[in-house]
Amino acid sequence: MNWLQIARERKEELLTELQQLIQIESVLDEEGASEDMPFGKGPLDALNFMLKSGEAAGMQVKNVDQMAGHIEMGEGQELLGILCHVDVVPVGAGWTYPPFEGRIVDGKLFGRGAIDDKGPTMAAWLAMKMVKDSGIPLTKRVRMIIGTDEESGFRCVERYFEKEEMPTIGFAPDADFPLINAEKGIAHLIFSQKNKPSADEALLSFAAGKRTNMVPDVAEAKLATISQQGATNFQKFLLENEAEGSLISEGNEYIITVKGKSAHAMEPEKGLNAAVLLAKFLTTELTGSGLAFVQFIADVFGKDHFGTALQLNYRDEMSGETTLNPGIIKFDANGGVIEVSMRYAVTYSFEEKMTSVQQLLLKTDFTLDVASNSAPHHVPEDDELVQTLVGVYQKYTNDFSKVLSTGGGTYARVLNKGVAFGMLFPGEADVAHQKDEFVDIDNLITAAAIYAEAIAKLASK
Repeated sequence: MNWLQIARERKEELLTELQQLIQIESVLDEEGASEDMPFGKGPLDALNFMLKSGEAAGMQVKNVDQMAGHIEMGEGQELLGILCHVDVVPVGAGWTYPPFEGRIVDGKLFGRGAIDDKGPTMAAWLAMKMVKDSGIPLTKRVRMIIGTDEESGFRCVERYFEKEEMPTIGFAPDADFPLINAEKGIAHLIFSQKNKPSADEALLSFAAGKRTNMVPDVAEAKLATISQQGATNFQKFLLENEAEGSLISEGNEYIITVKGKSAHAMEPEKGLNAAVLLAKFLTTELTGSGLAFVQFIADVFGKDHFGTALQLNYRDEMSGETTLNPGIIKFDANGGVIEVSMRYAVTYSFEEKMTSVQQLLLKTDFTLDVASNSAPHHVPEDDELVQTLVGVYQKYTNDFSKVLSTGGGTYARVLNKGVAFGMLFPGEADVAHQKDEFVDIDNLITAAAIYAEAIAKLASK
């Protein structure tokens, strides 16, 4: 079958459905969540959109507790899983085009979720339809499993696999080509300040970030007092750091705002953490608990992304450096809290490292709690699944790049045997979790062809 030609012929179908999906604002809404809408209305609407599309295509569909669902075709005892998600991270500031429109400009489709993960999801969905329409006899069932809470903790697939069968093999179109066979461990760390602020504390509040898996692009602090040269020093600090910000007075408060650059927590070096930047400035303006809070941020996260200051740094050849992203930072009358997304190497001694850092913190004003920990995931490079998928990719690209590791966490890690397979091509800009997120349309079509051939090879004789 000439899957690439078929995908090109169905380009408008692919783009129209992707635009419809992007137009659903499927951001987690904890306040609007209920038993009927576990993650809010948007994620559920996106799930229902996919399930209705599956019904319209004549496939079997199932909704699992309004958290996840699947679309299935084919017959057989074994099950090929394609794990996708339709929830997206918050928008952030500075977009050129409306984030929930799906506007097409210069061969790119812009929108939140375009590359993470609505674009890849729709490429895989078109691939399923192309295989079904081709009439190729399948010896395995093919099931697209759709989650709605991937960006906030995988609660959707945890519930799904409590009730549904585990695929024999599978892949998640939610990362990079040629293929990712090693995913770092992901831990949610919480650093909490021991001592509460005094009544005359200069720092009234500090706030930055909404998700641990995003680099905060805005940080704001409110101060009761500021030094005589504070405003001048702040403008000098912005110039030295090539950053944007503002300092204004409102009543008896001084409000200081700093802008950074958002990025995915798996690659914090691609962003500019506004909270870390603001903390560095405030080390010259504060005393007491406020100073201890910002000094800790500056010392631990301001020098590198590897946790070196707390001896958390470690790398291996398989998966590279361990990284830390302080994604949610707060200070109020109860003190400071810093929530961190830690991405650690496959061979990392996690428990040993956590014990060590807790001992180090005894000498500081902070404690450490591990809120959650998802262990690393690895499928050997010589495994048949890996070799088959890499071969399909090479056929369509003539690219013989080596398989990869990632600091990102995809649904592949919940499978007994699964890998992340595209759809970001080598050399493409990774704009996931950033403003003006987009997907290249030609690459989207090529990915659909790759996924179609992968399904045909893995699920038929």
